Amino acid sequence: MPSNQNPLGALPARFRRQRLLIIGCGDVGLRVARSLGAGGPRPRVLALTSSTARVPMLRAAGVTPLVGNLDDAASLARLAGLATRVLHLAPPPGEGAVGPQWWLDRRSTALARALRRRALPQALVYASTSGVYGDCAGEWVAESRPVAPATPRAQRRVNAERAVRHLGRAGVRASILRVPGIYAPDREGGTPEARLRRGTPVLAAPDDVYTNHIHADDLARACIAALWRGRPQRAYNVADDSQLKMGDYFDLAADLYGLPRPPRVARSLAQQQLPLSLLSFMGESRRLVTTRMARELRLRLRYPTVREGLQRG
Repeated sequence: MPSNQNPLGALPARFRRQRLLIIGCGDVGLRVARSLGAGGPRPRVLALTSSTARVPMLRAAGVTPLVGNLDDAASLARLAGLATRVLHLAPPPGEGAVGPQWWLDRRSTALARALRRRALPQALVYASTSGVYGDCAGEWVAESRPVAPATPRAQRRVNAERAVRHLGRAGVRASILRVPGIYAPDREGGTPEARLRRGTPVLAAPDDVYTNHIHADDLARACIAALWRGRPQRAYNVADDSQLKMGDYFDLAADLYGLPRPPRVARSLAQQQLPLSLLSFMGESRRLVTTRMARELRLRLRYPTVREGLQRG
């Protein structure tokens, strides 16, 4: 029956089926897709992919694939007005693709422009990184702390956050998740086991840094919670309750796997032995405050510590 002949009139928007668009539907995005609908009606899930090879896999997961590329703004035109909610999980461009304006995340800017062309989504959640805080000398860090990115990668994340906030000022309920190291035993490269088997050293205790973690399943649940419960223009630290320095984390994992603990070296030696990509993570120390995540997103972690996540996850 057409809505204009229905005695109840046209159904309000809140009763129509929700449509979620996932940008960057990798491991975490697929976990989100699997988790949706567990406690109520499942929204229709769509995902942007730049690879036609991933289309069958996405369809098998119950996700409608849309072929497009964040690096090709013209291919994003079809996204306008398509979804009621958007989950942005795509990383900024890598070091070799940024050009002279290395601090810009052109991908997030292109996405925001595409979404503005027609009816805006109700909500957008962007998965950023806790690296936007820079080195905090092991202090507790809440979301109100000013960002101080210390690497080009973190600079581009800050730029992406600004693009998301700008879209929020246009009327989208935009939320930002600041995410630390993601782990899970069923995630490719999602545990430190391979590194432990290589015998890669960690910093000696006097030089060691605090590190933060979140299980991939809990991150997926945080994404869903933020899509429906996140407050506008709000950032959320998303991390578990572990309070470990990096070396202690690897020691714990080694004990769980029955492997030798990694060697400890002074920072001066680490700078000679380890790649720059790894050293960048060893140069920042902070502990994330997650009170806002617990209170506003009402998220109760399935894996409150890395010990539980590595053992049970």
